[in-house]
Amino acid sequence: MNDIYDIIRDNWVLLLVGQYPHGPLGGLAITLILSVLGLILAFPVSVLLALGRVSPLRVLRVPATVIVYLARGVPLVMFIFWVYFFVPLLIGRTVSGFTTMLITLVIYEAAYLAEVIRAGIEGLPRGQVEASRALGMSYLQTMFKVVLPQALYNMLPAMISQFVSNIKETSLGYVISVNELTFAANQINSMLLTKPFPVFVMLALIYFVLCFMLTRMARVVEKRIAAKRAANPVNPAPQAQAAPVVAA
Repeated sequence: MNDIYDIIRDNWVLLLVGQYPHGPLGGLAITLILSVLGLILAFPVSVLLALGRVSPLRVLRVPATVIVYLARGVPLVMFIFWVYFFVPLLIGRTVSGFTTMLITLVIYEAAYLAEVIRAGIEGLPRGQVEASRALGMSYLQTMFKVVLPQALYNMLPAMISQFVSNIKETSLGYVISVNELTFAANQINSMLLTKPFPVFVMLALIYFVLCFMLTRMARVVEKRIAAKRAANPVNPAPQAQAAPVVAA
């Protein structure tokens, strides 16, 4: 434990912001920036994929399903290499490791979030959709005004959990020299040479503390949503009231 304390005390700036301001930003700052940007940019893509997955139109449902299954069925590190070599060929110039990792996270996280949102949509009572359509709403109006707001609210804990996974996945940016937290820890290990075990135990502890706090936040949000549901129960299958019969 003394070794871990000494490593953090002597290298906390490198772990936190990399070589900034005398060099590129890195460390925990880049890990969090990648995670937040990846989730923000992946969110609208995931909504579109989820709507495609539940769409009655085959022309939308099939491509969305193929994209989701392809992204979820390939290891993330392989996906990183695909983007790393394919994007420069596509745009005709090289891109930074940060940009490569961000593009990878957006595509990869969009596929996983799409399934989370799809589960939220399909978990809503069918009667709400039928009632909305009976009121004259179009399919898109029903989705964006009735279904999606409820589905996203109900799946908020799952989306926070996905953010936790996103933070851990940024560590694979090390393979393309993204200056994130794992890369910073490896720099410290290269300087010390004789203390690889305490260095990487320290790295594991930092990831654990960060992910543990976010997981606890997800649990709190989940409890609040459950309490609100209990306080405001919704009839899952509302019955249409019959019109009064007038005697002839």
